[in-house]
Amino acid sequence: MIFDRVKIYCKAGDGGNGSVSFRREKYVSHGGPDGGDGGNGGSIIFRVDKGATTLMFYKYKRKFVAQNGGDGKASKMHGANGQNIYLFVPDGTVIKDAESGLVIKDMSGCDEFVLCKGGKGGWGNKHFATPTRQIPRFAKSGIRGEEIEVLLELKMIADVGLIGLPNVGKSSILSRISASKPKIADYNFTTLSPNLGVVSLGEDNGFICADIPGLIEGASEGAGLGHEFLRHIERCRLLVHVVDVSKRNERNPVSDIELINNELVSYAPSLADRPQILVANKIDALSEDTSAYDELKNYAEKNKIKLISISAATNKNINIMLNAIADLLRVLPPIPVFEAEYVKNDISDTSNHDVEITCDNGVYYVEGDWLYKVMGSVNFEDRESLNYFQRILRKSGVIDALENAGCGDGDTVNIYDFEFDFIK
Repeated sequence: MIFDRVKIYCKAGDGGNGSVSFRREKYVSHGGPDGGDGGNGGSIIFRVDKGATTLMFYKYKRKFVAQNGGDGKASKMHGANGQNIYLFVPDGTVIKDAESGLVIKDMSGCDEFVLCKGGKGGWGNKHFATPTRQIPRFAKSGIRGEEIEVLLELKMIADVGLIGLPNVGKSSILSRISASKPKIADYNFTTLSPNLGVVSLGEDNGFICADIPGLIEGASEGAGLGHEFLRHIERCRLLVHVVDVSKRNERNPVSDIELINNELVSYAPSLADRPQILVANKIDALSEDTSAYDELKNYAEKNKIKLISISAATNKNINIMLNAIADLLRVLPPIPVFEAEYVKNDISDTSNHDVEITCDNGVYYVEGDWLYKVMGSVNFEDRESLNYFQRILRKSGVIDALENAGCGDGDTVNIYDFEFDFIK
């Protein structure tokens, strides 16, 4: 069975913390702060592997955490940057947010995509020296790396998709028109995974064709292996709808076509407008009763769909079918690429000073991503650093927000386990 859908967790590395250090040398009169900056955390980067056809690599490993950046050191030594993690996926893989299902990135024709950006390293105390603050005893902590749980879905990239009920001859057709050698047998669901074949028409002309395993009634609702295969049809520029006209199974070709088309539209309404060619296969075994075949021709004429009668077993009219496909592909738009829908929050953005304030047993708890990062840069045992923190609370509107929440003089405020008495 093809492995083409998997959920994984990705976490970029956190930035290293800045260092608090002072230069002390016997014959250097002006030492001062020399704390180095922290290194940047490693990122999670997706790359396309042209030779891959499944997501099997992610079957047993589904958690990827990049390396954190190193902390800064004395003598203005910069912390080491964390190593990136590169994740390879087949061309045509769609990355979605696991929670909302929104598309983050379609890797079709994309060489590289940074999913989770590593956190920036914090500044050492050398950056905080001013004429009035010559011995800063605080530094800035590194920013946390981005994290997200994503769903990887492989949607095969093929120009043409062979669709139809099980055992109508799709695999036989693919074996005739390409070098692909799918399993062929006279029973339903012989093909358990989509097969790709490159069809060459000479002079560098050709197309990629996919044999989509047999769909059944209710496939759009997950019956059989419906969803496992329907997603691969979304990429196809042209659908070649194959029906069996030999009447061996006593089925009506028109009813079969309508059944499959209803399943396609139920799965993705956009497939209703996808161009189709009808291929009546097994005409070499056509019975004397041609009423069903005549009904198929009337259906094709009424709906203005091109109908081609072939025999994959004897190779009859195969070239006529290939020429008709090639003619249509020349005027059809390129393979569709899914647009990004997911808007990622930038955790390094400090312009948003929103906080969440809750009161529990008389204690006011204040939380906010930006505030968490600020807390890491404060040395609460140093008076200058504490004054710096108080100025940030006032300038960012946290004090006003506490007052609006009902906090008054003498009330206890808790900011990530740092508690103090509120005083206006």
